[in-house]
Amino acid sequence: MANAPRIALCGIDLESNAFSPPATEADFHKLCYLEGEAIVADARSTAPRCIADVTGFVTTMDVTGPWKPVPLVYTHSHPWGPADQGFFDRTADKIAAGLQGVDAIFVANHGAMLTTESQDPDGDLLQRLRDTVGPGVPIIVTLDLHANVSARMAEAADLLIAYQTNPHVDMYERGEEAAHAVRGILGGAVKPQSAFVKLAIAPPTTTLLTREGPYADLINYGQRRKRELGGAILNVSVLGGFVFSDAPRAGMSVVVTGRNALEPAQHLARDIAERAWADRKRFQKELMPVPEAVSDAVLRGENPIGPAIIYADSGDNPGGGGGGDTTDFLSALVAANARGVLYGSFFDPALAAEALERGVDAEFLAVFNRDPTTRFSQRFETNVRISAISIEPFVGRLGLYADMQISASPSCALEIGGPNGITVVVISNRYQTADPMFFEHLDLDIAAARTVCVKSRGHFRTGFEPWFPPERVIEVDTEGFTSPVLSRFDWRDLPRPVFPLDQDTDWVPPNW
Repeated sequence: MANAPRIALCGIDLESNAFSPPATEADFHKLCYLEGEAIVADARSTAPRCIADVTGFVTTMDVTGPWKPVPLVYTHSHPWGPADQGFFDRTADKIAAGLQGVDAIFVANHGAMLTTESQDPDGDLLQRLRDTVGPGVPIIVTLDLHANVSARMAEAADLLIAYQTNPHVDMYERGEEAAHAVRGILGGAVKPQSAFVKLAIAPPTTTLLTREGPYADLINYGQRRKRELGGAILNVSVLGGFVFSDAPRAGMSVVVTGRNALEPAQHLARDIAERAWADRKRFQKELMPVPEAVSDAVLRGENPIGPAIIYADSGDNPGGGGGGDTTDFLSALVAANARGVLYGSFFDPALAAEALERGVDAEFLAVFNRDPTTRFSQRFETNVRISAISIEPFVGRLGLYADMQISASPSCALEIGGPNGITVVVISNRYQTADPMFFEHLDLDIAAARTVCVKSRGHFRTGFEPWFPPERVIEVDTEGFTSPVLSRFDWRDLPRPVFPLDQDTDWVPPNW
């Protein structure tokens, strides 16, 4: 293309848990809502608010030749329930209205969104874009590997590019990949041809780590075969899905895109899918019961010799639609008088505001969840001392939030049972605790703790690996909207039968 290509930038990024409260327009604005040139400025900043695939795409386009960004709307909410349909429609209208004369579209979506009126708004958006620009304009989409891919999504987009790591540390690289694909398509060297396979597997998110295990084996196999096929394959994406969306498109998907031909992509997609099905029984995992975790924490606090441990409060992961405010685990630790515990982060804006008003060193009866908002946010009262308060954003430094601006203030550290008892971090924005800065911005020493408890499912692993290698990580069977024990939920729209909920599920590979 002789002239600088005009590339549209957009995205409505939400992972929807069907059991969580709806995500409002305010939820998107609280985390990240950018229009027009603010998107490009943010992506080029040293501490962006947008997700790293946007940063990777913009940076790579900047260094690979002239281009004209056409930034439209990019917005991102913490994982929560279905998005408000009116907000989705208004945002999609703004995006579609700005597509005149563009040469390509880059979309940064999570891929597991619901709205209050649609079970496939990701497909709705991509189809809207395709209908607006016609068949000749490439649409390239980056997706979280927990995306629930639908046939509409696969058909409307020219290329779907999913993350390859969980915890996610390759988002920037996937943005880079998308930019190189745009250059190749517009230059005529690449004509993507995609093969899409859906499996009857809806795995618990605790089984979708990529350092080791069945999911890691699938992703590694797909990337190895891509290399061995000598350039015939443009992209291999193995998506674990997000079961908590409870939607017909939920579950594991394989999308393989050929560089110029469909047949090699079909062969590899079927190969990977058949391997996943043969290995399906590995997508199950045991968790530690709360009483056992509490007992071990008490013993650990009394013994300064053994190794420290980090617990994942897996049932209440804000990164999967958890409220970040369940108290069953915390109250059990307090009742047992556990010592040497750091617990974070509890989402309670009212409690954080009260601490800010009272000031450091104040002692008072803290009421967690004074106004419970969900069936899991139970009220809990205990005496505390305020050891630290913060009113400023901070920048993440490891893993998922590395180099991103985090606005969790006001936030505070509350001591329960003295300086060496339990210290709870309370925040005013519902982040998962995936970065050590959630503790460190309040001057808390992670290395001095005997037990660390985080409201996160898996992303904390990279953030806290300097202190806690995999053998010192334990997932606790706590209550909440993200419990990996899938039998506890009242499933309505999940396609059934599906493994592991239905152990005798059958699946037939595509016969292309």
